[in-house]
Amino acid sequence: MMDKERARSDETRTAGRSSPQDAGPAPRRGGQRSHSGSQEPTKDQLYEEARKRDIDGRSSMSKQQLKDALGR
Repeated sequence: MMDKERARSDETRTAGRSSPQDAGPAPRRGGQRSHSGSQEPTKDQLYEEARKRDIDGRSSMSKQQLKDALGR
């Protein structure tokens, strides 16, 4: 009972492990451009351009292979 009273009166010294105060934003992955000012297209953008140009084998290509196939 004493702990509840301390918590209500905000006397706790540290936040618990599951405290939302310590949780940062979830990391973002995949297709996101870096904050370094990169103007390079994402793999999804390259894939869409390859689809429009009807390039064979595009679904199994890496980003670099898509660039090469598109002449970039």
